Amino acid sequence: MEDTRISRRRLLQGAMTGLVAVPAAALIAREAAAAPALIDESDPAAKALAYLHDAKKVDAAANATYKNGQVCDNCIQYTGTAGAGQGSCNMFPGKLVKAKGWCKVWVLKPGAKL
Repeated sequence: MEDTRISRRRLLQGAMTGLVAVPAAALIAREAAAAPALIDESDPAAKALAYLHDAKKVDAAANATYKNGQVCDNCIQYTGTAGAGQGSCNMFPGKLVKAKGWCKVWVLKPGAKL
């Protein structure tokens, strides 16, 4: 029969690896769960505000307040980083919107130009 003893050094190495891995895995899982997702155009809140990912697809006849150049990136409700492809919006808490998107609540951000 073969001797299958584990040395004290190997036991301690394994224990230390486990002690480091558990908190790291928990941190990664928490960050992944906290990351907001891009809002779906079929979401009830998005539909209620006529949100579209691409402002170029807005039906101007159906949305009388829409003007060319109005995008989420230059709206007062958009709180994402300037120049980013998407960011958060006060109208859709916990969700991201496209910077080039548009909805009915659009208002020009102070200091911005169309």
